Amino acid sequence: MYQVIARKYRPQAFDDVLNQDHIKTTLRNAIEQKRIAHGYIFSGQRGTGKTTTARILARCLNCDQGPTDRPCGVCPSCREIAAGGSPDVIEIDAASNRGINEMRELRENVRYRPSRDRYKIFIIDEAHQITNEAFNALLKTIEEPPEWVVFLLCTTESHKIPATIASRCQHFSFRSVDFNDLIERMRQICAEEGIDADEEALSVIAQSGEGSVRDSLSALDQAIACCGNRLEAAAVRTLLGAFGIDAMAQVTTALAAQDGAAMLAMVDELERNGGSPQHFARELSRYLRNLLVTRIAGADSRLIAASSAEREQIADIAGRFSEEDLTRYLQLSLDLFRDLQASLQPRFHLEIGLLKLVQAGRLVAIEEALAGLPSAAPDKAPPPPAPSLSARPAQVIATRPATPPAVPAAAPVQAASAPPPASSPPPASSEEWRERLRNAMVEAGMQFSADAVGQSDVALVNNELVITTTKSFALDLGREEIGTALKQMGMAGQKFKVVFGEVKSAPAAPASTAPKPESGDDELMGRALAHPEVKKFRETFGGEVRAVRNLKEPWNE
Repeated sequence: MYQVIARKYRPQAFDDVLNQDHIKTTLRNAIEQKRIAHGYIFSGQRGTGKTTTARILARCLNCDQGPTDRPCGVCPSCREIAAGGSPDVIEIDAASNRGINEMRELRENVRYRPSRDRYKIFIIDEAHQITNEAFNALLKTIEEPPEWVVFLLCTTESHKIPATIASRCQHFSFRSVDFNDLIERMRQICAEEGIDADEEALSVIAQSGEGSVRDSLSALDQAIACCGNRLEAAAVRTLLGAFGIDAMAQVTTALAAQDGAAMLAMVDELERNGGSPQHFARELSRYLRNLLVTRIAGADSRLIAASSAEREQIADIAGRFSEEDLTRYLQLSLDLFRDLQASLQPRFHLEIGLLKLVQAGRLVAIEEALAGLPSAAPDKAPPPPAPSLSARPAQVIATRPATPPAVPAAAPVQAASAPPPASSPPPASSEEWRERLRNAMVEAGMQFSADAVGQSDVALVNNELVITTTKSFALDLGREEIGTALKQMGMAGQKFKVVFGEVKSAPAAPASTAPKPESGDDELMGRALAHPEVKKFRETFGGEVRAVRNLKEPWNE
């Protein structure tokens, strides 16, 4: 009876396991030092050798020459474990034996010594499928099993293993197999099977496995059944539904030409040929990722899963795009792949996704957009700086559109030094209290709080400042904001409280809450508005300059 390649060439010793050196070294040292744990958890991606390593460890522990890290392979124990018929190595499929009754039966079985071998070993595959109740029934047994019992739990989802179980076992995380190691392993198998396979065909098969040895060998078996003793890349791609680099290059050609019609034609051809939009989007994401990695790390990077011929083509294509463009394309393709998973109209989603890629290539950085504008010559020369102005950089604060783009930093504008608050007698009336409190908040940069005070009642009652306002201003009139304003007025010790209720005497909200510049600020504002970069920004994006401040002075928003 025919045996599939994945089973026929299953590793029988640690040396045969691809990669996983960190696990093989640890287990070998533990066997040599006779520090065998009673529980192990093997987790990782499917097809990376978890169950295989568990069987190899069982052979190492029960071999007639053992415990040894190199089982003989000829003794009855080694042969029976390899064939899956050892009475003392029990494999349990937790996907179908996940309940509390099965775990109770296992717990009873643990009590009996092995019938022949040194250890009684329980290999529990897909261990994350076990229910919480069943894990609880097994908890005490895993914590303190008899000296002849070893538990090996294999899982692809280690996060589903309860912490109470994981803390009682040694955890080994299996890594996905390196792309080049996978190709080399398949090349060896093809040589033993008498199969002639070119490098590109093996590369396509390895890519379909995505780091899983079993998936790759299953695809190899399928390709041999389809193509016979000669494997060629084109036939293998057709069999596995993969898209070659030439097909993916049509996308980048359309992107370089900003040709949306070509993108729609590709979707139509894919639909006519019965292709999967989801699979196309996944292959496109992988292709764009390879382009981006090539652009950053070079064509020789081991991060690129491709053959040498494909690397050359990828390097040539990647040179036509900037790193920023490729990053944007990759993000859009990943979003497209995610949306297609639940789409009821996959063709429409694919079309709009590819058109977004075309439109993304037309975006221009804000720096380039501003640099391309004609220089804004001021109508008249800016006035000379006043002697009282300090030569420190200033910031222009402007109202902007809903989605403001980033702008290059403008040249420094000189700002006037803020004079310290002068001491003055306390206000005499409620109106004066409100006006001075509002002005102090404006000077402190708390414009929203100043607007709230302007629409509230302010009165001094029994030497306590009472601010009556509506609940809509609760966040703007906090203790910190009012305390800062009173300190600005030179009345830091003044008691105050905020009361929510009906406002009677406050005036209507002003049409503009922009602070009115004093005489010393008029000149500073004029110089800021006359600056060429500020004028260019306002001509391009519009907006209103509301205030000019010194960048080195504190600012509260």
